[in-house]
Amino acid sequence: MGTPFSLGTFVGNFDDMATSVLCVAPWSIGSLAMSLTPVSSAIQVQTGPAGRAVAQPMEAALLEGLLQHLTMERQASAAYFAMAIWFAERELRGFAHFFKGESVDEQEHAAQFADYLIARGQSVALEALVAPRQAWSSPEEIFSASFQMEADVTASLQQLYAMAERSGDVRTTTFLDPLVDGQVSSENRFAHLLGRVRFAQNQPAALLIIDGELSEGKHGPGSLS
Repeated sequence: MGTPFSLGTFVGNFDDMATSVLCVAPWSIGSLAMSLTPVSSAIQVQTGPAGRAVAQPMEAALLEGLLQHLTMERQASAAYFAMAIWFAERELRGFAHFFKGESVDEQEHAAQFADYLIARGQSVALEALVAPRQAWSSPEEIFSASFQMEADVTASLQQLYAMAERSGDVRTTTFLDPLVDGQVSSENRFAHLLGRVRFAQNQPAALLIIDGELSEGKHGPGSLS
């Protein structure tokens, strides 16, 4: 027959257990608190030339390409402004207004590239520009040169896109996507205007009609959709 259970025995055993817990508790709680204390360590953040934080390093070749394209946009802005002056000197206000707007747009494109490079923690080095051409024989020659310049800008963007893809730089491809779309639209617009100017065959009356349309902001090609 087993040992009879008694309340006194239970109370005595419970007191012994409590005493043991109290003796061990200070060491156990202290160890637990120490184990939960976070270990502080400095977080190393990579920075760019100007000391700005960099989330993803940029390949040197891609960086150089972006800077060169920024210069191309600034050069295009200067070229369009020179073209605006050529038309203004010949009393073609609509043409002058159109090319002045194109000059502003190209300067804005250059600013977008500068903003993007700064956002990526890079320094923006501005290169010297070449004096734009100011001697032209006809409006058709100007629009032919303008269309080719837009095509060259598009080709540059496509090269940058390919470089970014090869280096796995999704940030740059995302940045370039709307710019490529905009360039395709610009090529379409200049192809349309070049066609109309060619059709005018340098006749003053026909050029004045186009000039009036440009004064009213009508420079887009027709749409069938």
